Amino acid sequence: MLTAQQALQRLREGNRRFMADDPSPDTNLNHARRAKTAREQKPFAIILGCSDSRVPAEIVFDQGLGDLFVIRVAGNIVAPSQIGSVEFAAARFGTRLVVVLGHSQCGAIMATLEEMQRPTENQSRHLHSIVDRIRPSIAELLHTDLKHDLDTLVDHAVRANVRVSMNHLRHGSDILEQLIRDEGLLVVGAEYSLDTGEVEFFDVE
Repeated sequence: MLTAQQALQRLREGNRRFMADDPSPDTNLNHARRAKTAREQKPFAIILGCSDSRVPAEIVFDQGLGDLFVIRVAGNIVAPSQIGSVEFAAARFGTRLVVVLGHSQCGAIMATLEEMQRPTENQSRHLHSIVDRIRPSIAELLHTDLKHDLDTLVDHAVRANVRVSMNHLRHGSDILEQLIRDEGLLVVGAEYSLDTGEVEFFDVE
């Protein structure tokens, strides 16, 4: 199994191939790959990303079947089921890298900002549960000068939300804390640009 740093490098290289429109032949679907992964999987990275249709992790990192353990939810929020999914992959497969992947112009972030500034009536309680998870991570931004510049506000909110999700994973699970402390598990943040296709990693400890 790859170390966290080796896995991070592999993701960086894959994203560069994606940006250059030069995919690796190893990521192509074929019978042999399907047969091999049907028996077992050895994902080298765990990706907690947004459900946005424009940010499929396997494609933007140019990876194939069995390479990534991907958890997708609107706004890349962290709830108990997401923590459990990360615990499962990290403990079961020995995967040592977790990436919380946000993206530019995130609809969940913008919906949360809109709701905070102009609350709506009769909002679905299920949608409200997503807003409620994002709200604490970006509330302080509305008390700064950023509130007068929506584009910049959204940019900062995306990063702030990713960092809160990272913090939940780093400190919201005894299993993950132990793996971080003793087994080299690394939780990092990243942001995908819808305009350029580039993934920028940050808070890489």
